Amino acid sequence: MPNLSDRQWLWLAAACYLAGFALGTVSLLRGRRHSRAAMLATLAVGFTLQTLGLVLRGRAVKGCPLGNTFELFQFTAWSSASLFLVVGTTFRVSLLGYFTAMLAAVLTLVSLAVRAWDGMPRAHIFGANPWIELHAALAVFSYGVFGLLALTSAMFLLRNHSLKSKHVGGWFSFLPSILDLDHISVRLLGAGLTLLTVSLAVGAGHWVPHPETVNVAKLLATIAVWLAYALALGLRLGGALPARQLAWACVSLFGAALLSLSPVNSSRHPPPAPAAPAAPATAAARTP
Repeated sequence: MPNLSDRQWLWLAAACYLAGFALGTVSLLRGRRHSRAAMLATLAVGFTLQTLGLVLRGRAVKGCPLGNTFELFQFTAWSSASLFLVVGTTFRVSLLGYFTAMLAAVLTLVSLAVRAWDGMPRAHIFGANPWIELHAALAVFSYGVFGLLALTSAMFLLRNHSLKSKHVGGWFSFLPSILDLDHISVRLLGAGLTLLTVSLAVGAGHWVPHPETVNVAKLLATIAVWLAYALALGLRLGGALPARQLAWACVSLFGAALLSLSPVNSSRHPPPAPAAPAAPATAAARTP
């Protein structure tokens, strides 16, 4: 195995995701369905390379690599790719792999390009508590599920637009039916919300006995994301939120969830060191 750094492995993964996106784009421009086998292989290679990079980063920081914005974006992309490889193919949605490659490419390339997001890696950011590490990993993995949900929601909106404008040919013909996309979106919404709920429950097991460890910004941001998705699911199941409005909500909520990573990440910054006490005045300084 080549002796590459974690960022070099992640650059290679980003290149694979970008290649998958380019493969799908060229096929669509030619009016053809892209090869599912080729797309699956490209995503699988990218996922493997990204896993290697994250494992190396995890060894360096002695824990799950979730210590800064760069790592959070990378883990979210990895979660979306892994979810597609595990369950996405069972949905039999030909364009889902294409959109997954696009999402993973954007998240990985942007996080790699913004060097300020990848500050000095901090070791043992979760201390010696494996439950807090599990809480963080489940929370960010749920964001990966919400990313896949945003993709199916975008596909729903495209299919809805094609039907209303009566443009059902070309690459629009590769989109699944409205009904199938709505069912997939509701299932993904339920799965992501379940993961985030378990994450909050695991975290609460530590926060309740130790309230002094709770970061208000992180807690409020995470609960706001949970409430928004829970409200969307409740309204959809209750029939008060039509499928089209749910799709718009899920796309918008994923953008908000990514923005919420900023306060979550800032909560892990170590507190500033106390100022050093002033040196006592010397005898010469006291002389008038």
